[in-house]
Amino acid sequence: MSYPDEGLAQEIGTRVEDFVRSTIAPYEQDPRMQDHGPTEDLVLEMREKARAAGVMTPHILDNGAHLTQRGTAHVLRKSGLSPLGPVACNTAAPDEGNMFLLGKKANDEQKEHFLKPMIAGEARSAFFMTEPAMEGGAGSDPSMMKTTAVQDGNHWVINGRKTYITGADGAKVGIIMAKAEEGASMFLVDLPNPAIRIDRVLDTIDSSMPGGHSEITIDNLRVPASAMLGNPGEGFRYAQVRLAPARLSHCMRWHGVATRAQEIATAYACRREAFGKLLIDHEGVGFMLAENKIDLQQSALMIDWCADALDRGETGNVESSMAKVSVSEALFRVADRCVQVMGGMGVTRDTIVEQLFREVRAFRIYDGPTEVHKWSLAKKIKREQLPK
Repeated sequence: MSYPDEGLAQEIGTRVEDFVRSTIAPYEQDPRMQDHGPTEDLVLEMREKARAAGVMTPHILDNGAHLTQRGTAHVLRKSGLSPLGPVACNTAAPDEGNMFLLGKKANDEQKEHFLKPMIAGEARSAFFMTEPAMEGGAGSDPSMMKTTAVQDGNHWVINGRKTYITGADGAKVGIIMAKAEEGASMFLVDLPNPAIRIDRVLDTIDSSMPGGHSEITIDNLRVPASAMLGNPGEGFRYAQVRLAPARLSHCMRWHGVATRAQEIATAYACRREAFGKLLIDHEGVGFMLAENKIDLQQSALMIDWCADALDRGETGNVESSMAKVSVSEALFRVADRCVQVMGGMGVTRDTIVEQLFREVRAFRIYDGPTEVHKWSLAKKIKREQLPK
């Protein structure tokens, strides 16, 4: 099914794909790719090249308008053909979701101060919502939030602990979720800030996101009333504005890198000989690549189905939960088979196949574990079945 900006998205996607394959993929072996993501100088170097190629933040047009979700899906899949593509093109998490949220809910002054440098690729951002579960905070259940925001005259004072905060190390823009008397609220802050302390950058299974994932202490952070995003008590509602499209854009990006991993594994199977014939001619190998092709196509259709719901103005909560579960599980199968097809080569870092396996394993937890989404869907099934 076609969509309104299909031609434009196709044109942008072609430019993004050419750039990622020719310019960014060679950086995958750069020593500045470290355990906590690419270093800041590598990010800046790649982004300068993205600007020169005209593919910086390609899903947001020069007039500030966004491509449709279907159009965004096409472009973000192309940016995801390398783990570094979204970083270079400024389509990566959490910035992509944060830009979407600020575009919808920030006032003109906030857009000028916080959003504009993000769209230009000059500022990275962090979304401070998740809290340490072992301390009773908001893990997968944001209603358990412990971080507080107390009004003091024309200011707010924020205290609390956060964890798994992607990109906090090196970010210039922070969006903080805290519980005010009216309910959960969001605040915009410039980073770094002495009242926001990075206690440690966690050693995690993934390594593609600049700044890694941090544990944070917020100690008497004082911000003016103008720092609040929207209205007090609206934080959970604003989070939903961000989270459904952000779940889907994760699917888009990882679909791109899974597609590239399939290309690498296929090329390997069509060159490598064993037991008198090419690997691809052994059913055990050929069938795995065929199953990957099926999973990739089904995932693409699921992404487009959810994108259509969002483009119709629906919340997309159910569709994004279904897409997130389906795509994350399918792409993990794709990654696992690619490793298996390539054997010893698949577990080395000579290609991105090993990295995809690590990254996409984490995706089954990010933005809500598979089990939480299934539980939410099961509750909806029950509501629909039982008499009111």
